[in-house]
Amino acid sequence: MSSSMVQPVRISATNETNFWLGVMVVLWGLSWPAMKIAVGLMDPLWMATLRFASAGFCLFLFLGWRRELKMPKRGDWAILASIGGLQMMAFTALGVTAMQYTDASHAALLAYTTPLWGLLAGWLLFGDRPTSTQLIALCVGLCGIGLICSPLEMDWNRPGAVLGAAMLLLAAVGWALVILHVKRHQWVSRPIDLAPWQMLFATVSLTVMSLAIVGLPHVKRWTPELWGLLLFIGPVATSLCFVISAEYGRRVSTFTMSNVTLGVPVIGVLASAVFLHEHITALLAIGLALIVGSVIFATWAGGRARKNVDEG
Repeated sequence: MSSSMVQPVRISATNETNFWLGVMVVLWGLSWPAMKIAVGLMDPLWMATLRFASAGFCLFLFLGWRRELKMPKRGDWAILASIGGLQMMAFTALGVTAMQYTDASHAALLAYTTPLWGLLAGWLLFGDRPTSTQLIALCVGLCGIGLICSPLEMDWNRPGAVLGAAMLLLAAVGWALVILHVKRHQWVSRPIDLAPWQMLFATVSLTVMSLAIVGLPHVKRWTPELWGLLLFIGPVATSLCFVISAEYGRRVSTFTMSNVTLGVPVIGVLASAVFLHEHITALLAIGLALIVGSVIFATWAGGRARKNVDEG
């Protein structure tokens, strides 16, 4: 065979984007059972602090190595505090604390109900009235949430079970408010330029919170397992995934990105069943299907409505 007949194997830009977004979803999904194991080995709030401290350190090094590290501009201070305070600090603090009382599979699913709360918050706060199709999807998703949080699926007699579910839903609402802020913010810097500063904001806030609530960090025993979990949760599942999201998420539509991230709770549920031996009940599977299906349907309906407005 002549050398002229040998063609180099090339990966298209679309396939490359799909690959890295798939990696991001898998890593984010695996982070839920990883966090569940970690909170059994150390205090949840200090674990969350180390997560953003290590992830932020890696991003500072990454942007410094690329000579792209910049101080945040005044016009981005509000979004820096919003993402660092609500999406990172509050969402993670509530999520990891709730995981002391609930399974990782339930935690991942309830935390990723964010798009439903975003639809509702946009309607109530900004008058972004959803279409009739989106309203139906919202009702279906809320039914899925109600099913998962009902005494049919959750043991309400277990200490902290209801509180844990409420904390996860509150975390999802907080993230939804951040998404609404992001959509309306006039960006001065690139999102990735602000990411290490947002993580620094979250780290400082979590440190103060941890010291006030827990005191000095207490770890039962520093083991290779714990070091490995912290390495995965911080630099890999947080720092690396943020770089992937910033680099490749902008190459796809909002509809595609919304549907891609729905794979996170699915991976989280399956990974929890494999690694933590959590049982996937019929009600959990139905609730998962209702929530995921409703978000896909609502996102599709919103995209279609915007397209009709643009064409009109």
